[in-house]
Amino acid sequence: MNVEEICTEARHLSRPMQGELIGRLLEEFGTSDYDVSDEEVARRLVETDSGMVQDISHDELLAGLERFRKS
Repeated sequence: MNVEEICTEARHLSRPMQGELIGRLLEEFGTSDYDVSDEEVARRLVETDSGMVQDISHDELLAGLERFRKS
């Protein structure tokens, strides 16, 4: 069975069963190496909203990392 066939079959499940399937699949992944707590997210939002720090785009981040790598 390929992924598309699995997705087609999963669409026939009830919402609670779909939720259980999703939960079980996500459980297999575990936590990520860059997991951030809710408290950290809240702190970063306060910093951004106060003007203490400024958001940058993903492209700006990559460009900065490239400059850092070359230095």
